[in-house]
Formats: sequence, structure tokens, C-alpha cells
Amino acid sequence: MRTLTASVLVFEAIIIGLAIPVAINVNGAPPELALPLGLGLLVLCLALARWVPAPAAIALGWAVQGVLILGAFVTPVMLVLGIVFAALWATAIRLGGQVDAARSQAPTASVHE
Repeated sequence: MRTLTASVLVFEAIIIGLAIPVAINVNGAPPELALPLGLGLLVLCLALARWVPAPAAIALGWAVQGVLILGAFVTPVMLVLGIVFAALWATAIRLGGQVDAARSQAPTASVHE
């Protein structure tokens, strides 16, 4: 689960970082609000990527998905991105355990010379 969930959170952090100037310059969000909230959410995503699969990190990851969807009130395109990332988050949690189990059971490759 760790690999997939961490990947979703890292990509989400990138999208949040790119959305900050859009919220300020295109949608007219006040910089004193958009900048600290966006950067805070970005840092939270990166921190959670380090802590998954801890149960608290999974729960906070769901909270991040909700906040991203609520970001549509500031930048409307965030609704679509929030829904996409929520779906990716759910898929990463559901399939992540299977991927990790398959990885641990796969034989390790060794080079014989």
C-alpha cells in the first residue's frame, strides 16, 4: 500500500503547488489566504507520503481529499482534480495491499556469472 498511496500524495502535492498561482492570478483568491493554505496542504501531502501506511496517515489522506474537493469554492477546476485524486486515493488503498503482497512474494532476481 505504501508505494501507491505515497505516489498519489506526491503527485497531489505537485498539483496543489501548481494550483496556488492559478487560484491567485486566475480566480482572484487573496494571496494571504491561498498561499499559506496551499503550501500547508502541499507540505501535509508530502509528510503523509512518508508516513503511510500508518492508520492516522490514511485518515488524514482522506481529509486531504476532502479539502481538495472543497478547493472548488476558490478554483472551480479543483472539483474535478479533487474527485480524480479521491478516486486514485481509494484505488491506491484498495489495491496497494495486493501490490505489496505480490512484491514480497516475488522471487528476487540474482545475477549468476
